[in-house]
Amino acid sequence: MLKGVRPGGVVHTIRVIQAHLFAASSAGPPGFTYDPQFLSIAEEAQLLEVIRTLPFEEAQYKEWRARRRIVSFGGRYDFTHQELTDGPPIPEFLQPLRARLAGWAAIPEQRIQHAMIAEYRPSTPLGWHRDVPQFEEVMGVSLLGHARLRFRPWPPVSGQRATWKIDLEPRSAYLLRGAARWQWQHAVSPTRELRYSLTFRTRNTQLRSR
Repeated sequence: MLKGVRPGGVVHTIRVIQAHLFAASSAGPPGFTYDPQFLSIAEEAQLLEVIRTLPFEEAQYKEWRARRRIVSFGGRYDFTHQELTDGPPIPEFLQPLRARLAGWAAIPEQRIQHAMIAEYRPSTPLGWHRDVPQFEEVMGVSLLGHARLRFRPWPPVSGQRATWKIDLEPRSAYLLRGAARWQWQHAVSPTRELRYSLTFRTRNTQLRSR
């Protein structure tokens, strides 16, 4: 059993379920790992109870705001100045999930220093991108709704569309590392239903131009 504390000091318990790793197909990006049943329905409900109380704001990208709303912990990336700014620490209610993702990815828990929760209202997309170079491994957990995650090689050919895609189930988890992290871009198709995405990242301790 994993125990966490919700805001206000209320203790809740998250039951540990044995995680099963599912590697991407041979056509998928090397370094992409997916588990379609990472959380139970009860675990999802416990997380959503807290997440729905968070102060979400539209994500800011230079001079424009995205449709998805986010809240960040452990730092927030400033796209105008291209730097990672300070942020509140990862809260206690996310610590059990952070520890579990670290074990799943076989990395020290302390390396996961950033967490972001994004709210995807119906018809909300996420455009083509690679995560900023200040981060290394990227781990994502989907809650409540479905999403289609698309990939294409980096750098893309002009007008190139996705060459591989996967449908992310509610309560699933994925991991991007190695080639999938640095040699591919990814995007999320417009969602059909309300969805929350929990993204955890490790810091890049050997920052270099990629």
